[in-house]
Amino acid sequence: MKKTLLLVALTIGFIGQAQVFQGKGDSKFNVGADFQNNATGVQATYDYGLGQNISVGLTFGYALGVDGVEPDGTTPNFDKRAMVRARFNANLGSVLNIDPNLDIYPGLALSTKNFGGHLGARYFFSEGFGLYTEMAVPFAKYDTGVLTPGQELYNQFVLSVGTSFNF
Repeated sequence: MKKTLLLVALTIGFIGQAQVFQGKGDSKFNVGADFQNNATGVQATYDYGLGQNISVGLTFGYALGVDGVEPDGTTPNFDKRAMVRARFNANLGSVLNIDPNLDIYPGLALSTKNFGGHLGARYFFSEGFGLYTEMAVPFAKYDTGVLTPGQELYNQFVLSVGTSFNF
């Protein structure tokens, strides 16, 4: 019983000390899975705090499981499966003041596929570990014609979920 109470007290203590976005100089690293029409993949994101509620970062995504083939009968190659995105976030956790462990961040991004936006949330269970989810949509695609299955990768609604690390 004493061990259980000690474990509960330590857990509450760690959760109570977690802070999601600390402002200038803060670093976050997310890694997880992404889901989109006709593909699943992996995604890694690094965000760096520039100010109290502003951060910039980079995202790399790669579609692993792709359903559909190109018009020539081949599967999409690396340049169609991969995506790199420069991003700008407005970290609203401290503004909304919902929970000190929760950060909600809308943002804009310029990628190798399009110009778009995203809405994400991070929840930290301890000082260094948490979970995240993010939704991204394109606002303006570079290729506006009829897209092949490979060209549609990361050029459509994408949902990402995974782990977040604070360092």
